[in-house]
Amino acid sequence: MRVQLLLIWIGWLGAMVGAQAQLEQARRLEFAVDPNVQESFDVTTLGLKGVLVTVRKGGYYPNDPAQFRFQAYSTDLKELWSAQFKADGRFEPRLSYHDQNFLYWLFQEDNTDNIQVLRVGLNDGLVETFEGDLLNGMDIHHFKVVENLAYIGGSHSTRPVVMAFSFFDRTAKVLPGLYVNHIEISSIEVDPIRREVHVLVHSQKRGCQFSVRSYGYDTKPIRTLEFGGDEHNLISGKLLTVNDDELLLIGNYSADCTPYSQGIYVTRIRHDENGPADADRIQYIEFSALQNFFKYLKPKQQQKMQARIDKRKQENRETKFRYRLLVHDPILTHDGLLLVAEVFFPQYRGNALPYAISTPRVGPSAVDRYFDSYRYTHAIVCGFDRQGNLLWDNCLPIPDMESNELVERVQVSQVEDKLVLAYPYKGEINLEVMQGNRTIRERENFSLKVGANERQKITDSEHENLAAWYGHYFLACGFQKIIDDPRQGFNAREVFYLNKLTYSLDEKPADDKASRSGK
Repeated sequence: MRVQLLLIWIGWLGAMVGAQAQLEQARRLEFAVDPNVQESFDVTTLGLKGVLVTVRKGGYYPNDPAQFRFQAYSTDLKELWSAQFKADGRFEPRLSYHDQNFLYWLFQEDNTDNIQVLRVGLNDGLVETFEGDLLNGMDIHHFKVVENLAYIGGSHSTRPVVMAFSFFDRTAKVLPGLYVNHIEISSIEVDPIRREVHVLVHSQKRGCQFSVRSYGYDTKPIRTLEFGGDEHNLISGKLLTVNDDELLLIGNYSADCTPYSQGIYVTRIRHDENGPADADRIQYIEFSALQNFFKYLKPKQQQKMQARIDKRKQENRETKFRYRLLVHDPILTHDGLLLVAEVFFPQYRGNALPYAISTPRVGPSAVDRYFDSYRYTHAIVCGFDRQGNLLWDNCLPIPDMESNELVERVQVSQVEDKLVLAYPYKGEINLEVMQGNRTIRERENFSLKVGANERQKITDSEHENLAAWYGHYFLACGFQKIIDDPRQGFNAREVFYLNKLTYSLDEKPADDKASRSGK
């Protein structure tokens, strides 16, 4: 059986006070899993609107049409509506996207320029399809929608291309200025309020240059801002609208053209500017300058690391660290914005070191090294004001977590002046409470339960995911194997589950060990 899981969330957790977290299971919903059928479950949380579960069967092989069942549930996990869709056998599902009102799926026909966009109304389950043509042989990697325009990005003949496909007349236009050599698309960001699309691209031709190219709803260019080309090369970028006149661009950077970061950056973008960006406005923050970046290490290791940094400062030498970062979308807060990024490294098996960077090898030993999994070490959390100034930083250790997929694991919710960070692992929810650069409640583990029947036992958990849902609720989901009563035998049933979890923060003061502050 092949299963896939995509978890997307919308919404904030409500205001509460206190320091000690308590997590309890409020409701549970199960879907029986047939081991003889290939299927996937996609979960989209919709805040107070509830949650949408998409069950997909087929579509993994040629001439195997995908069948979709969309089921919407209230916040009490009671069914609101359901809808069915059977894909045309010519089309294969590629990517999905959602906004506040619709869920979209993009389908493509192999070896042709034909596409189909499926649109599902999140309020009523109304299903619509729109067919059209793209460039023949286009490889698709990005998919976003603004109103009635789908922006589809990828490559064609090794060159990047973004096309705007209209649901009204089924026509597609190429966004100008992108179909050139030596650049690649990093991401596509949309601004539904201003009806703009921003294409973030890398250029290898001019010193690893990074640029943000913005287009209006009419697909005409609005502005192009160029960054980098010096000792700071931007790796990723996330955009956040802070007011009517400005955006904040935030992400990670390196000193070369590799994906290994040396720190994070933030800069403001005015809607009326164009051309090369003002380099003086970009704030570069090295990892060694973050107060709590190394808090995931053991105390003695932290002391050695800090001593090394201090010694090099006294010698007027820079201390540069290189890490792989998975940067989340920034979160708008009352004070400014919140940035979360998970630190990881790919693990390899064979003769080579797991994360060493070396020259290419030749000969028989060159095939001994192969990718195994991703190892997460910790997550950094940084608070900024609306001008992009760093206010504080903190760290969430993620010990011993491995994954075959590089996906966001840590969920964060704002609780007045506190943050609750949580992630699932091996059937448990790990939760920690922070207040600025202080951790006021260290990691607590909460086990997921099947129900009130204590005889039921979870024997295995896979594809675990967690989302901050609404109010003071989380939503956990994944696959479990369950024995209902071990006394009656050991035949386990497999389910896909949704667990609605509620948490509270009481006002019990944290002890000295839990009230650890930054260095």
